[in-house]
Amino acid sequence: MTGRTGRCCRAAAALLTAVACQSARAAAPPDSVARASGVVTWAASADRLGEGTAGQGYRLVVRTSVGGSDLRVRFTNAFGDRPLTLDRVHAGLRDQGAALRPGSNRPLTFGGARTVTVPAGAVAWSDPLPGRIPAGTDLVVSLRTPDAAGPATGHWMAMQTSYTGQGDHTAEESGANWTRTTGSWWYIDSVAVRPARPAVGAVVALGDSVTDGRQSTTDLDRRWPDYLARRLEGAGTAVRGVANEGISGNKVLADGAGQAALHRLDRDVLSQPGVRTVFLFEGVNDLKADTGVTAADLIDGYREVARRAHAAGTCVVVATVGPFKGWPEWDPAAEAVRQEVNRFLRGSGDFDAVTDFDRVLRSPYDPERVLPFFDGGDHLHPNDKGMQALADAVDLDSLDCAR
Repeated sequence: MTGRTGRCCRAAAALLTAVACQSARAAAPPDSVARASGVVTWAASADRLGEGTAGQGYRLVVRTSVGGSDLRVRFTNAFGDRPLTLDRVHAGLRDQGAALRPGSNRPLTFGGARTVTVPAGAVAWSDPLPGRIPAGTDLVVSLRTPDAAGPATGHWMAMQTSYTGQGDHTAEESGANWTRTTGSWWYIDSVAVRPARPAVGAVVALGDSVTDGRQSTTDLDRRWPDYLARRLEGAGTAVRGVANEGISGNKVLADGAGQAALHRLDRDVLSQPGVRTVFLFEGVNDLKADTGVTAADLIDGYREVARRAHAAGTCVVVATVGPFKGWPEWDPAAEAVRQEVNRFLRGSGDFDAVTDFDRVLRSPYDPERVLPFFDGGDHLHPNDKGMQALADAVDLDSLDCAR
C-alpha cells in the first residue's frame, strides 16, 4: 500500500453527545444525523427489508471489534413509512445458538424508558449500558416489535444466523423460545462502546458484496473487514473499531441494491461514532453489465466521496477494483474501464492512501481473472482465503493519516 504518514487530527466531533432520536435520511448532512459518543464497534448498512410483523421478536447476533464500556445500540427506521415501536429491548453476550451467557442479558433504555418509538426515516440510540463489552465477542440484541407494519429496515445478507420468536421472550437467557432463524439483521445498524483509551477511533468499510462477505463462510466472521478487525485488535494502533458498510450489489453512482454509496455516505459512514477513516472499495457493479458508466464517471464518484469525507474530517483509503473475468456480466469494454479506473487510483492524490486489492486478487497467468486459490467459485467474490488476503494487504498505519 502507498499512503501519507502521520496522525489524523480528529476533533471532539467523534465524541458528540448522543441524540436519542433524530432524522437519519440519506440526504441529511452528517452533523444532523444522530450520533452516539464513543466508537463504533459493529455496523451494517440499512436497507429495505420486507414487511414488519406485529408481535415479532428478534434475537440478533453481531460481532464486536473494539471492546469498551457504556454500550449503545442504534435502532433504525430509515426506510419505514410509519413510526416503529420497540419494547423489551435487551443486550447480552452469546453462549451458543440463541442462548446467552448467564447473567449477561440486561435491558436497554431510551431516555430512561423501556420502550422507544422511532419516527419514519429516523434512528434512535439507546442509553449507555454500564459494564464492559469485550472485543471480538458475539453480542446479542433481543427486541420485540409490538405493532410493526409496513416497510421494515435492516440488513439482508448478514452472513450470520440470528433468531426469531413470537411473544415476549427478550429477557430470557435461554434459547428455548427462539426456534426460528433469520439470515438478516432487523432494525439495528450500529453498536458503539467507549474504549478504555480515549484516542481510539474506527475505520468504516464502504463497499459492495465483497465487503458484505458474499462467498465467505456463514457464521464464522470471515468477511475481509472481520479479518481486518482481528489484525487491529492485536496491533495496538489508534484505529481499533471496524464498521462493515457493504451492501451486496451496491454501486457508487446509482441506487439499486441499496442506495448508492454517494447517497448513503452520511447515514451509513459519516454518522458513525469515532470514525477516523473511510475505506472505499466498490465500483465493479457500476461498470459491469453494460451500464454505460465511463471511467470518468466512476472517478468523479470516488472524488466526491473523498471530498465529503475529508470535509467531515476523516481520512480516506481507496482500494482498486478487483478482477472479475468469468462472471456472466464481464466483457472487454467493462474490463477496459476497470483498468483505466485502477490506473487513476494508483496514481491519484485525491486519497490519503491506496490499497491495491486488484494486485492481491488477480491471477499472474490471467490478470483479468481472480487467482483460483482465492476464487469463491463465481469468479468475482473471494473465498475465505481471499478475504484474509485482502485484510492482510491493508497497511494498518495508513488508517490513521495526517489530516
